[in-house]
Amino acid sequence: MGGVDLIFKVAAIGILVAVLNQLLVRSGREDQAMLTTLAGLIVVLLMVIDQISYLFETIKSVFSL
Repeated sequence: MGGVDLIFKVAAIGILVAVLNQLLVRSGREDQAMLTTLAGLIVVLLMVIDQISYLFETIKSVFSL
């Protein structure tokens, strides 16, 4: 997964979660809005964790650890 592609995917998820959050809050469903935000955060973290793993592997190889 490329860097720019990942940034666009994270931004799209952020925009979608923000819109859903506002719609749910305005309709009086604050609990579901919070769960939607939490689900969006988990999805983004799962997407980014692979890149963080790659970063650590690169650092280990650069410093010969």
